[in-house]
Amino acid sequence: MASISLRSLEKSFGALRIVKGIDLDIADGEFVVFVGPSGCGKSTTLRMMAGLESISSGELRIGDKVVNALPPRERDIAMVFQDYALYPHKTVRENMGFSLKVRGIAASEASKRIEEAADMLGISHLLDRKPGQLSGGQRQRVAMGRAIVRRPKVFLFDEPLSNLDAKLRGQVRTEIKRLHQTIGTTIVYVTHDQVEAMTLADRIVILRGGVIEQVGTPDEVYNTPASVFVGGFVGSPAMNFAKAKITNGALAFANGDQLPLSAIHTNAGEAREGRDVIVGIRPEHFTYVEDPAMALTATVQVVEPLGSDTLVHFAINGETLTARMPPHVRPQVGEVLKIGIDPTKLHLFDATSERSIH
Repeated sequence: MASISLRSLEKSFGALRIVKGIDLDIADGEFVVFVGPSGCGKSTTLRMMAGLESISSGELRIGDKVVNALPPRERDIAMVFQDYALYPHKTVRENMGFSLKVRGIAASEASKRIEEAADMLGISHLLDRKPGQLSGGQRQRVAMGRAIVRRPKVFLFDEPLSNLDAKLRGQVRTEIKRLHQTIGTTIVYVTHDQVEAMTLADRIVILRGGVIEQVGTPDEVYNTPASVFVGGFVGSPAMNFAKAKITNGALAFANGDQLPLSAIHTNAGEAREGRDVIVGIRPEHFTYVEDPAMALTATVQVVEPLGSDTLVHFAINGETLTARMPPHVRPQVGEVLKIGIDPTKLHLFDATSERSIH
């Protein structure tokens, strides 16, 4: 196993900067997930770690070795791709053992590693089949097995579940989590799916436009987002946002509603009088209880019963917000009601920089 260190890491294609000076330390045995929208630089950063993309500037260390100039085969990493990349004419056993054969590993040792990895992934009964006889989920397990048998210092996963349907994604995600718990090897995982990031990661690295917006545990990025972008990207349904101004010790909304600032856990110095802010609140932190001191006047637009709960979409001064309510709550479309808020769960962001102010 090995730690990974990125120092001022950059990647440019001509005049176009894709990765813009990333600094990050990944601990030995840590499971770190890079997440962000398309074009944010997450896959490019992973490919630089793998040696599949050159580094424009900065330093990359795996363990105690600077690997900027090392070819992929000398970095002691194993990569699992989105498209499986299996040899169609070889059996599962041959696919998993090919890299070992190339490296000159004894046949007895290679067979032992293949059997152990196949048992770990539940594909022992598939070893004599060819990829064309496997489902998508089975093929991805074979690709993972091929990486496991190498026993590398670092595993790199590049959106490995993107080609699977929802049910298979859940199953293989569980296998990847179990894999890390079993072998404890450092894993760097790239995805655009924030649910994968939240369920898999020890820490999440959220990228935007080639820079890091926030690094933290799943709880930290969910409960204390550093910016409007992070708050809106992490969570499903996404965090709600509404514009307000700090007036006379309260959050004043354009529709006339006011929420007392004293009830909100915030930095009083930062939440200065007259400041324009963006108020963020998660859908689950609304309540269907009229509380004159801590409530917003809302007009119901859409009601979505989901069985376990009900999503209520409502408008406040032209801004659409979503509340997650108990399943028995079914307000009528067009109904005007008071939506209660847990004041300890509000997030305040500067209206200009969109960074958190508490």
